[in-house]
Amino acid sequence: MENSIEKDSLAVRIKENLLRVFGKEPEQASDLQVYKATCMVIRDEMAARWQSSQDAVRENGSKQVFYLSMEFLPGTSLRNNAFNLRLTEDLRSALRDMGRDFDLLCSLEPDAGLGNGGLGRLASCYLDAMASQGMAGHGMSICYEYGIFRQQIKEGIQVELPDDWMDNGSVWLRPMEDEAQEVHFGGTLREIWDESGRMKLLHEDYTAVIGVPMDMLISGYDSPVVNTLRLWKATSPVGIDMGLFARGQYLKSMEQKHMAEVISKVLYPEDAHEEGKTLRLRQQYFFISASLQSITKKHLANFGTLENLHEKIAVHINDTHPAMAIPELMRILVDEHGYSWDLAWSIVTRTISYTNHTIMPEALEKWPEGLFSRLLPRIHSIIKEIHRRQQLEIMKVFPGEERLWEEMSILHNGQIRMANLCVAASHGVNGVSSLHSRIIREGLFNGYYRLSPGKFTNVTNGIAYRRWLCQANPELTAFIEELCGPGFRKDPVELEKLLEYREDLSVLERFAEIKRSNKLRLASYIKEHSQIVPDPESIFDVQVKRLHEYKRQLLNLLHIMHLYIRIKEDPSADIHPRTFIFGAKAAAGYFMAKEVIRLAYHLSRVIEEDPQVRDRIKIVFLENYSVSLSERIMPAAEVSEQISLAGREASGTGNMKLMINGAVTLGTMDGANVEIYQAVGPENIFIFGMGVEEVLALQNSGTYNPWVLSHTDPDIGNVMKMLSCGIHGQSFERIMNSLVTGYNGNGDPFFNLADFASYRDTQLAVQAAYRDRTRWNRMSLTNIAKAGIFSADRAVKEYAEKIWDIPLCYGGCRTTSPASGGGKL
Repeated sequence: MENSIEKDSLAVRIKENLLRVFGKEPEQASDLQVYKATCMVIRDEMAARWQSSQDAVRENGSKQVFYLSMEFLPGTSLRNNAFNLRLTEDLRSALRDMGRDFDLLCSLEPDAGLGNGGLGRLASCYLDAMASQGMAGHGMSICYEYGIFRQQIKEGIQVELPDDWMDNGSVWLRPMEDEAQEVHFGGTLREIWDESGRMKLLHEDYTAVIGVPMDMLISGYDSPVVNTLRLWKATSPVGIDMGLFARGQYLKSMEQKHMAEVISKVLYPEDAHEEGKTLRLRQQYFFISASLQSITKKHLANFGTLENLHEKIAVHINDTHPAMAIPELMRILVDEHGYSWDLAWSIVTRTISYTNHTIMPEALEKWPEGLFSRLLPRIHSIIKEIHRRQQLEIMKVFPGEERLWEEMSILHNGQIRMANLCVAASHGVNGVSSLHSRIIREGLFNGYYRLSPGKFTNVTNGIAYRRWLCQANPELTAFIEELCGPGFRKDPVELEKLLEYREDLSVLERFAEIKRSNKLRLASYIKEHSQIVPDPESIFDVQVKRLHEYKRQLLNLLHIMHLYIRIKEDPSADIHPRTFIFGAKAAAGYFMAKEVIRLAYHLSRVIEEDPQVRDRIKIVFLENYSVSLSERIMPAAEVSEQISLAGREASGTGNMKLMINGAVTLGTMDGANVEIYQAVGPENIFIFGMGVEEVLALQNSGTYNPWVLSHTDPDIGNVMKMLSCGIHGQSFERIMNSLVTGYNGNGDPFFNLADFASYRDTQLAVQAAYRDRTRWNRMSLTNIAKAGIFSADRAVKEYAEKIWDIPLCYGGCRTTSPASGGGKL
């Protein structure tokens, strides 16, 4: 699709915005003002396309999907939207004529602080892909004023600072006050009987919060379709209590307003205390209720009934945070529109689907019934009835299997199991890699699988590859286009044409030159931001992801300690120079994750202060890891560390972003690593450690003794000795104890030491392969060529076919059926 704005028109519209909004001529305006004026031009063009897209939905009666997620990580928008609209070069030229630099303006934009890690980035990738494939697919979440947090590392300690992204990022938001919704908390329930003899529950004495939509428009690549990410901002219907104010109680007079607004202040508030749990629950219900009210009201206005909701609307729950969509839709249908329970349940269970992202017990949300019933009395009563009916069904289907009844129960021991609620009510349930989907079928949700096997499927995660390749790595993209043509920009499977060049030494050498150029750029950034000077000839070994014990950043650090000890014992040891690059945020209340950051920092200091070691190995911990920082790191990475304990990582997407930039995976057979292994073959990946079955067998045997390992494996013993003596004058007793003995007799629960020897040996294989430059470059090329199947385009097509039953195009393009794999032509 050709862009619809000429270069001269771009310049005129930017100048008009500068004069109209800021009262400035271009030569008088600041860079920030030019940035905002430029964003407004792109936003206005997207708004025109959005209106056309909405008109097409209404005219065609097209089915739409609403993707509910507690977080989205869209990154920055100016560069992405300009690329998708194919305006980048014209915009760059128009700004150059005005004496401005497009890249400098892009650097002024903060990442939208709406997410934390892979869950939010995946959600944003899918919105991008849905628009690119011509689907009517929209996101729903919260307009977090401060997002997750801005990370600083001070002497090894993570410090969480507010991330005020809206200062320069709000230019992309459109307030839609006329579509505000009222959400109710607390209060009491009263039974009444209507004239037909039906009992109804009235919700009374509640506290109201107003949800104001702040819409962010979502473009797709070379697509006429523009969709919506609707972000709800919380406020109070009462701005100030004038009576309290008149009596001099100024702070209390604003209390209701402030208590409402805190709902949309910060993503994932610490929930180790009652206040934090209450706020998280309020956040979840707030955005769910506002979203479902908005969806059903628009549907009713268009079709006059909600009985066909499932034919026109697909509501998708991204992990368990939006699980209250189920009882909330029941409340709307039963309480507000008078549907019978059975008809309402039939509508709900044909409308809602669910993606599970984890088998980690702490991540499978459970809410105390006491808190839930006080804060959301009507939703609690609906869940109780869903539970009662579900228990009757499973007792009938599985007579005498009391343990299974307990495992499948929604209410258990005073808690509400949100994952079970999701599975019970959804018509489609998927895992996010073939391995993960097998685990949830055979383990986590086996009872539900036995009850309704047809509702379970797999959709392996995918990435917005155009962002991570075409935008983040333009030099590599240009070379691929030179070799293979431009087709891969629309169809990533065309990257496989690169395999024709696996034996072409000149092509392999050019790939290596591009990688080195990207390494030099990242090295310059590292020097500027951390004062560490990486050697561009060293191996750039990258582990960037949310910090969690199961992701095993600690295992990486233990191996680095092993290398340090080898060099100190034998300065001539055969160790190829390596730069270990980390990027990760630890949850504010996650002590052990913060200890790992502290260890990485002080180990880096020890290495940098040791002239015998610092030119051989380096640790770089880049603070405040984000989408934008990731876009700098991925093109320069050579080794992709995907070393989670087998069976714990549902899929991963960082592995895919690194792969498409030519990094070679070093990982366990976990998550999507399994499918990467199948795609590239064993000769183009490094696999180590126990598999899922071995992990389960060791866990169930009760024989694992990390203390014995630390005394029988000399390398582990030396690392444990170094750790026990302290690093850089700092004690790491808690990490030491967690590895060797644990605090409940459960030492090393993520089997760092059990997998250490295999990891150490595989790292030697990485080094050997890297020194054979032709072999390494061939491995890198193969990984790029085979990365196309891990695109979000493929993933959303699978969702459309397997779960959502929506067309790939709904306006402005021809369509083919989802089953054919076709898309916009």
